[in-house]
Amino acid sequence: MLSTVIPIWMISWATEFWQFLVTGLFVGIAGGSFTVGIAYCARWFPKNRQGFAMGIFGAGNTGAAITKLVAPTIVVAYGWERVPQIYAILMLVTTLLFWMFTFTDHEHTAGSSKVTIKEQLEALKDPAVWRYSQYYSIVFGGFVALSLWMTKYYISEYGFDIQLAALLAAGFSVPGGLLRAVGGWFSDKYGAHSVTWWVLWVALVCLFFLSYPQSDFTIHTLSGPKTFHVGLNPTVFTILMFTMGISFAIGKASVFKYISDDYPHNIGVVSGVVGLAGGMGGFILPILFGALVDLTGLRSSAFMLLFGIVWVSLMWMYFAEVRPMSATQNSKHQLPVPAATLN
Repeated sequence: MLSTVIPIWMISWATEFWQFLVTGLFVGIAGGSFTVGIAYCARWFPKNRQGFAMGIFGAGNTGAAITKLVAPTIVVAYGWERVPQIYAILMLVTTLLFWMFTFTDHEHTAGSSKVTIKEQLEALKDPAVWRYSQYYSIVFGGFVALSLWMTKYYISEYGFDIQLAALLAAGFSVPGGLLRAVGGWFSDKYGAHSVTWWVLWVALVCLFFLSYPQSDFTIHTLSGPKTFHVGLNPTVFTILMFTMGISFAIGKASVFKYISDDYPHNIGVVSGVVGLAGGMGGFILPILFGALVDLTGLRSSAFMLLFGIVWVSLMWMYFAEVRPMSATQNSKHQLPVPAATLN
């Protein structure tokens, strides 16, 4: 975190595109602290409370929503340069607080770790790691992408000004971060699999309706042509986004509960890979959103893409988890035939 303070401040001096890219590269280092923090946080709690603990840690994603609300006001009042300057100061204060009020991880004291790097990387050969990466690419990557996309969507689709658009967009991003702790609690209570399964189904239903573009139909009747408009008004659209934001928040916690359950001694490496998938999703998806809008002319094509990704995730989960679990349960319910009846 400390290494990002100066680059963040330097953003306020940037005037060329390449300067934003260079400073942004250094700012991105802060994202690595999330992976470190997940592993650090999980080690201080018993297994049946790790989901809730990691959920509270991950609720820091709420900062993205707060930025959506506060940054436009700062830009209008003082100019955009003040935003990175204030953020740099907050980063420095956070770093100092972390240094003062946290402790050294007992697992990383001298000689405490006997797991080699090679043994840690063996986890990458496990197909489950890549499956969890797929889940996280939608619940986190989709969250990041839509958080970046929604303000512009409200402005372009409904004609709102930037402040109202940012406020409504926060209806998605606030629960997407704040309720992550609730997702951790659900995961501890009901299990990572069940929670993630239902999260993806809720997202799929929301995306089904969000994918439908604004349409006008003309029907030729006996009394003449009649035109009907089909589309989501801002209220229904915002409710669907709010619901999906809640599901993504819970899903972000449940995916990491998978990791703490399946890889208790290798949380750092596995969460790093899964977190990378989520970060790449947040980076690639907005680019794909823009490309699809240019290709189709439909702003809702972004939701069509997410619908397809969620569907793939559900199919993968069904064949890799749901179906084997059902087969195992059925085999347990089949009683053995007594030997006497075979004679």
